[in-house]
Amino acid sequence: MIIKENESQKMIQQMVRDFSEKEIRPKMMEWDEAQIFPVELFKKLGHLGLMGVLVPQEYGGSGLGYFEYITVVSEIAQVCGSIGLSVAAHNSLCTGHILYHGSEEQKKKYLPKLATAEFIGAWGLTETGTGSDAGGMATTAVKDGDHYVINGSKNFITHAISGDVAVVIVRTGEKGDSHGMSAFIIEKGTPGFMAGKKENKLGMRASETAELIFNNCRVHEDQLIGKEGDGFIQAMKVLDGGRISIGALGLGIAKGAFKAAVKYSKEREQFGKPISKFQGIAFKLAEMGTKIKAAELLLLEAADKKNKHEQMTMEGAMAKYYTSEVAVEVSVEAVQIFGGYGYTKDFPVEKFFRDSKLCTIGEGTSEIQKMVISREILK
Repeated sequence: MIIKENESQKMIQQMVRDFSEKEIRPKMMEWDEAQIFPVELFKKLGHLGLMGVLVPQEYGGSGLGYFEYITVVSEIAQVCGSIGLSVAAHNSLCTGHILYHGSEEQKKKYLPKLATAEFIGAWGLTETGTGSDAGGMATTAVKDGDHYVINGSKNFITHAISGDVAVVIVRTGEKGDSHGMSAFIIEKGTPGFMAGKKENKLGMRASETAELIFNNCRVHEDQLIGKEGDGFIQAMKVLDGGRISIGALGLGIAKGAFKAAVKYSKEREQFGKPISKFQGIAFKLAEMGTKIKAAELLLLEAADKKNKHEQMTMEGAMAKYYTSEVAVEVSVEAVQIFGGYGYTKDFPVEKFFRDSKLCTIGEGTSEIQKMVISREILK
């Protein structure tokens, strides 16, 4: 597989890099400390076409592919993982679910608003008692005439408070039945639909995470995505693409931490010379750089298959697993290279360190990725 960066990627890379330096870097620590989700920033990203990267132009999106999408998410994450995470979740989960599984009417109604960030999107699968075991969800939708009545809650939902529309997967059949779950589009303001507790997180603090609560929430059958019982299957397909998103996020965090570490190692002097001249530091950088390159190649292979509409479950899981673990490893080593300064908020690597861990948990833990990979290998 030979993949060369195209002109579109180069132009997008420079645009996103300039935007991130101007609009994100000056305020990212303020947002992080106060857990502020900067809605207006995402409106600006929407104006640039970065909130509907994969959405076809006929629905108001940019109509680009997964290589460009990786470029967008990873470039933002090199500055701030929180903003990269929210861009990824909006694009691949809520927007992606409607794009790939919604009816023509649903696409025309919601995609133009999501692609421009007029609407911020949320996606709800996880519940308090069902993380990796999504099939055991307790939130239910019961048919009542031409409506469904939804009761229960979802947690760890990105944009649960600020989101204008959410795609949620709930149980319409028996627990554990892969055809017993259905997906619905629910707009903010629907009676019985509300946000709950906001999580106080270790990292990714500017990316809003909270509960979604349903109390006799009546949703018209027109808001059902696909057929009743298709929700879980749809969700697993959405997560296939979502793994590329988190891979791009992890790659960006790793690159950001690595660049900071390389720069610091050239500037910081001990015993009369830059610490980069010491083998202990130089070898760390060599290992970090090699792992980042390997992670990027895995991610590009998955993206290439996704662009070609080929089966990529294993490649996506491998990319997500490895890039996530590399993000943690590289950010830990970056803190070590910075020494005591790496443990302070005056330098960027402590934030990369805090943000990186989410990549090994969100959208399928590293352990789940290993299950997926081994299952594919042993088929």
